[in-house]
Amino acid sequence: MTSEERYIRKRLREARRQAREFYYCRKYPIQGNKIVFTTIEGTTGFSCNPKYIALELLRRNLGLDLVWLVDDMTKEFPRGIRKVKNTLKNRAYELSTAKIWIDNSRKQLEVRKRPGQTYINTWHGHLAFKPVGLERGELFSKIAYLVSKHDSALIDYVITDSRRTDERVARSMLYDGEKLTYGMPRCDILLDNHRRDEAKRNIRNLYDLDADEKLLLYVPTFRGGSQGTNRSIEKGQHAPNFSRLLQTMTEKFGGRWTVLLRLHPQLTARHISAGVHQSRIVDVSKYDDMYELLAASDACLTDYSSAAFDAALTYMPVFIYADDVKEYEEERGSLQWDMRALPFPFAETDDELNGAVQSFNEKQYDKKLDEFFEQIGMVRGGDAAKKTADLIEDLLKK
Repeated sequence: MTSEERYIRKRLREARRQAREFYYCRKYPIQGNKIVFTTIEGTTGFSCNPKYIALELLRRNLGLDLVWLVDDMTKEFPRGIRKVKNTLKNRAYELSTAKIWIDNSRKQLEVRKRPGQTYINTWHGHLAFKPVGLERGELFSKIAYLVSKHDSALIDYVITDSRRTDERVARSMLYDGEKLTYGMPRCDILLDNHRRDEAKRNIRNLYDLDADEKLLLYVPTFRGGSQGTNRSIEKGQHAPNFSRLLQTMTEKFGGRWTVLLRLHPQLTARHISAGVHQSRIVDVSKYDDMYELLAASDACLTDYSSAAFDAALTYMPVFIYADDVKEYEEERGSLQWDMRALPFPFAETDDELNGAVQSFNEKQYDKKLDEFFEQIGMVRGGDAAKKTADLIEDLLKK
């Protein structure tokens, strides 16, 4: 027996043991007005697609018991949402007695669903650069396959954002059930000018920035994605020269620019050696909702984050800076897009990045985005949260 087989057996034994909590909780009735939300297995707070669905339900004042499973109980939630520590016993009780589950990731192996319950999944990165699930080929581990299969068997609906996503979920999520192409609820804020203006004011006030400050949101992904790999992080790894970049942004677009650093939770600002005065860089990594940050920004810079596709909905300039494409693909698997064929200016070096900014052509960029959105069947209605809440109301009535 290989070490991987022993590990899988151990995980499955543990899952069966933990599943007893779910079977025990079946003695409690399902509460017809109860909805349980989770984001990234409880590791993040009030954020992503579940946040905007919850806000729409709160706005409708339906008298629901809205529960949020979260690891960190210091996270803040609006009035009307009951946060619960994400322990096994709490998770088993709250999920077992809820009419509806809403999640943006996967349920753990021990989770069991009862007849009469509905699970709506709002995956956190449909239009992704990175391969997911079977798209990873041999790099998709057996335990990851089992977790994905377990989760997909529980799901009743997946909320999607495009025709391309509808075609992709069978391989990425191992899911072949009903798909609802509403758009992403988290992107509604990006398609509403009033809410974007509000976010611009709020973020600048929160971080003590001038009202006319130009913001470049930098959203790098985390290197070291495969199980069993070394996930160490080297200082300054893969970050561009911000001092030079900010100067170029000012020369091209005018105004005074500041970088918002939105790093992966396993990174902190101290890992970035930016070569620029700290007042021009603001670490917003602990701000739960990246979509409020996107709504407040004037441009976006990333490497392999699906945030690029979401930011593009506003037609803001989106730049790709990826200095390790070959190495990244060796570790993660082949990327889902030809990086240089996308509408986003692509760079592998500082020289290329600054050149891309200098040569940026807004009219050509907008035209490329229009063609791209048409090609993938992108939904840009700005009412995804409302449509999802309508579905939930119908389910609760049944």
